[in-house]
Amino acid sequence: MDASGDSALRWGMRLDRALRWVDAHPSQLLCIIGPTASGKTQLASALCTRIHGEIISADSVQVYRGFDVGSGKPSLAERVETPHHLVDILDPSDTIDAAAFAARAEAAIAEVRSRGRVPIVCGGTYFWVRALVFGLAPAPPADPQVRANHRALVERLGPEALHAELERVDPASAKRLHPNDVLRVSRALEVLELSGQTMSSRHAEHGFRDTRTSACMLGIYNSSEDLTARIAARVDGWLAAGWIDEVGGLIANGHGASRPMNSVGYKQVYDCVTGALARADLRDAIVRATRVFARKQRTWLKSAPVEWLD
Repeated sequence: MDASGDSALRWGMRLDRALRWVDAHPSQLLCIIGPTASGKTQLASALCTRIHGEIISADSVQVYRGFDVGSGKPSLAERVETPHHLVDILDPSDTIDAAAFAARAEAAIAEVRSRGRVPIVCGGTYFWVRALVFGLAPAPPADPQVRANHRALVERLGPEALHAELERVDPASAKRLHPNDVLRVSRALEVLELSGQTMSSRHAEHGFRDTRTSACMLGIYNSSEDLTARIAARVDGWLAAGWIDEVGGLIANGHGASRPMNSVGYKQVYDCVTGALARADLRDAIVRATRVFARKQRTWLKSAPVEWLD
């Protein structure tokens, strides 16, 4: 059997296992998670076609308008074929956290079920999925002055400086968060400054053991070699589809400093457009950063109650 036939067989087996799970647990919410580029949307869309489902996106970049190519956002035609919720709902200058996502997701899930269809949560922002399923550890409310101080540090020294401070005071949280995820890095520091307790210790106490939503998490597993190949192929496709032009347009429209522009991939394209990264080095820089991010995602998911489709 050639590689394409083997791949089709594996995907068919994954789809069959997922369908059998849905048949056996009709009242539970299905969440499809896994590292970036693992094929979550492919599986979720195939499932939706078979069971009259609709996708609740758990992607922290696809929520933003204009960030299309580099987020793998479904096209309008694909959204007509398979309805997607929580996509294109925010302007790039807006912010959203895990609690706000969970509230929006719960409303979308209820609306989909009210029409007799099946909601499927799909996305790589596992922290959001965890907030939906298990809730969040209690923490003090936001402090505008603390956040302003953090923004000033980032503007002066870059996001790496803020992340380095978190690594100094809360290494466990720093390991979990990407340096470019300024909002969550800032929040972890803010919690410590306001309460004297680290975010990681709060998470440990909370334990995420009490289920808020009856759900099952199915994860798509790929070997490191397969995932690297998928990442590289996806980057090539997105660059050919106009990713650089998209980022140039976003910068021209004043969104160069927006939160999603710091996401993996967009950060590297931004550096290329603004002259900080050579065009010849862009493709490899994106692949490398995405591989690092995928490894972090796998680390986060090691302790998660995931049934892996291997």
